[in-house]
Amino acid sequence: MGRLVPAVTRALDILELFLDGDGTLSAPDIVRRLQLPRTTVHELVTTLAARQYIVQAPGQPGRYRLGVRPYQLGSRYAEQLDLAAEGQQVARSVAETCDETVHVAILEGTDVIYIAKVDSTHAVRMVSAAGRRLPAHCTSVGKMLLASLPEHELTARVPDNADLLAMTPNSITDPDALREALAEIRQRGIAVESRESNPDVSCVAAPVRDRTGRVVAALSISVPMIRWSDERRIELEQLAAKGAAELSERLGYRSVA
Repeated sequence: MGRLVPAVTRALDILELFLDGDGTLSAPDIVRRLQLPRTTVHELVTTLAARQYIVQAPGQPGRYRLGVRPYQLGSRYAEQLDLAAEGQQVARSVAETCDETVHVAILEGTDVIYIAKVDSTHAVRMVSAAGRRLPAHCTSVGKMLLASLPEHELTARVPDNADLLAMTPNSITDPDALREALAEIRQRGIAVESRESNPDVSCVAAPVRDRTGRVVAALSISVPMIRWSDERRIELEQLAAKGAAELSERLGYRSVA
C-alpha cells in the first residue's frame, strides 16, 4: 500500500464532517473539530469551494454546506451498485465467520427470491440455490421483508382471507397469526424462522436498506437443527444484523446513531 497524502486526508476529513449535525460548518468549526491550523483549513476550504465540493450556505455568512460535486459522485456510485454482487460478497464474509449457509433475498409479490447464497462447509447443511423462490411467510427473510412493508401494502399482498401455503407443519397459515409475528419482528428488528420452510432447518434474518433507508432485501443465516440452540440463535442474530448493516452501508445507507 502506498503512502497516504496528508493534504488529501485532511480534505476528506473536512468533507466527512458535513455528515453530522445540520450539514453546515464554518472555518472555526473545522479548526476546532479537526485541530488543524487556521491557515491550513482556509487553504483547504478555498480549494474545496473552488472545485464545488462545498459552497456558501444561503443566508449564513461564513458557513458552508456540501456542493453539487459530492452528489454527482454519489449518484454515479449508486448507478454502479449491484445488489446481487454486493450481497454475494457480504454473504461470503458472514459465512466465513459462522460456517453456516447465508442468503440474501428480495421480495416479489408474496414470494422471496434468493439473489445471493454462500454454502456452509459442513457435511450437514441447507440445500438451496440462488434464484430459488419460496413463499415469503415461510422464511425468515420473507417475514423480515413483509414486516418492513407499509400496512396498506402488506394488506394488499396478504389480505385477511389469504390462503397461506404450509411448507411444513410449523408454517404459519393464518393471516392473523402472521400479522402478530410480523409485529414482533418490527419491534425486534430480527426475524426468526423455526422449521417453517424445511423441517430440519431454522433461520434468522435482518433487513438490508438502500441509501434512502428503504428495506430492499434481507440477509439470513440458515442452520440445521442439529446445530441449533438458543445460544447459537442469539449469536447468529447478532451476526446477521452485522452483515445486513454492512450490506446496507455498501448500498449507501447511513444509520443515525
